Amino acid sequence: MQINIYSIAKKDTQYQAVQEELCMQCKQFGVRVESFELMPQAVLKAQKISANHAQNAYTQALLPHIKPNALNLALHTQGKSYDSQSFSRLLETQHLIQFFIGGAYGFEKEFLNLCQSISLSTLTLSHKIAKLVLCEQIYRGLSILHSHPYHK
Repeated sequence: MQINIYSIAKKDTQYQAVQEELCMQCKQFGVRVESFELMPQAVLKAQKISANHAQNAYTQALLPHIKPNALNLALHTQGKSYDSQSFSRLLETQHLIQFFIGGAYGFEKEFLNLCQSISLSTLTLSHKIAKLVLCEQIYRGLSILHSHPYHK
């Protein structure tokens, strides 16, 4: 299984070691987790213009990564909430799962229509924290699926 995490964010090393450790732990379950930070110039320029321009720029940056044969999941505060057990069952549905974390202005409706929307929390989380929480939940979910004691 392959899990990709795409985020509109600048590369940041603050939580990288913990994130990499969690992703490495997923390998024991035969799952490869990769993270991609995207911050093209078009996004930086658009964010200075307006929220609508920024959202459109996020769509343009993320759209090439949407795959029809994948489970494409957009992190969105209005998305479906899962507990750890149900999240783990979501992970066993596909061989390719892709998570998308939008920029500061969120996603365009058109982009959300291409994905299933899920919520990590009704709280707004910074990209760094959201990605770290997501990686931990991926590892927890895989642990549940494989009866590994981590999730207890």
